[in-house]
Amino acid sequence: MAIATINPTTGETVKTFEPLTDAAIETKLGLAQTAFKQYQRLPFEQRSIWMQKAADILERDREIYAKMMTLEMGKTLKSAIAEVEKCALVCRYYAKNAAQFMADVPASTDASSSFVRYQPLGVILAVMPWNFPFWQVFRFAAPTLMAGNVGLLKHASNVPQCALKIEEIFTEAGFPEGVFQTLLVGSDKVGKIVADDRVKAATLTGSEPAGESLAAQAGKNLKKVVLELGGSDPFIVMSSADLPAALSTAVTSRMLNSGQTCVAAKRFILAEEIAEEFIAGFVEKFEQLKVGDPMLPETDIGPLATPAILKELENQVQACIASGAKLLTGGRALSEKAGNFYLPTILTDIPLDAAARQQEFFGPVALVFRVANIDEAIELANSTSFGLAATAWTTVSSECDRFISELEAGAVFINGLVKSDPRLPFGGIKRSGYGRELSIQGIHEFVNIKTVWVK
Repeated sequence: MAIATINPTTGETVKTFEPLTDAAIETKLGLAQTAFKQYQRLPFEQRSIWMQKAADILERDREIYAKMMTLEMGKTLKSAIAEVEKCALVCRYYAKNAAQFMADVPASTDASSSFVRYQPLGVILAVMPWNFPFWQVFRFAAPTLMAGNVGLLKHASNVPQCALKIEEIFTEAGFPEGVFQTLLVGSDKVGKIVADDRVKAATLTGSEPAGESLAAQAGKNLKKVVLELGGSDPFIVMSSADLPAALSTAVTSRMLNSGQTCVAAKRFILAEEIAEEFIAGFVEKFEQLKVGDPMLPETDIGPLATPAILKELENQVQACIASGAKLLTGGRALSEKAGNFYLPTILTDIPLDAAARQQEFFGPVALVFRVANIDEAIELANSTSFGLAATAWTTVSSECDRFISELEAGAVFINGLVKSDPRLPFGGIKRSGYGRELSIQGIHEFVNIKTVWVK
């Protein structure tokens, strides 16, 4: 794939970039290793000052960065501004808490003194996706840099301007040269970078195939890797639920980022008693959504990021309908528009053997199911290979307890919107990946957890 900014709203190629040569990659690896030797010794107070400055820069220029995101991958401008603000939040969170998270933890043993010490590993490679081009990077970078590691970013090839701008932000904030660098390279270079002895670990947010590839490369070289992959998250609504709140949240969750979100609700599992009412409201709300120019404040749904994503989504929807599913609304691209636009779509009556039941729909498409009871709801929710997050709506405490205990997911949200929060660990199980980002667990992923025993 070419490294280029291609406006998904118009299809126009805005700017192209030359990938780094092998010699340039070597230079950047050397610079990262040199930077780490000094950076790891700096006190948390100094790192915190720089991280707070990065937050200040993000807030100062939020609209500039937001417009860049919208130009490169099509999210609505209002959601892009919110994304920049969230990046500032995670910077401030780790600037405040990293010293505490990394502090020695005493243990009572037969030694005069024994404790656990957390120490940085070195150069960490981050392979990041286009759908949240700032947030995905900052939720990696803030804990990684505050822990004393240095970062290399291999961003998605369709958001190169965002990738370069993020490096500029850390540089302006005062971080030493080489502590955070962007590598404009294709995916074909990742294996060689991971194999380099100077790179100590890697993290990837993206598709299952991308995760499999990085995990294989890291495993071959015996290196730690954190993976945050796809999801087909269930959104369960029981008969006791606050239906208006559930309905409003369901639309928000499915349509976030024009549906291009791994942690969005994708399968809507409804108790029979409320199914008809929910579906009627769901269709009505989907049809009220405004699809169009993401720069306009009134737009709800922007274009999909690339023509390939649009084509894949079209093929999935048509295959689902051909298998016997019923189309309630949408179900087509907006061919009258120049960009990668797809109508908000709802499918139901999906046959048991339909491939759609096991797929992730990365776009504004909702799959609706009906169940007779909580046992069926949990069984259906767990029936995919994914396990990222799950939502359940109920006011019955016994149902709440069962959902928390029995749903196979890295996160369970009861009566609320699934979202990542710096204060809580984020990640999945099964084929949604492994390892955690954010909170104290996130900063401990890329450290040496060293046992110390002194007598």
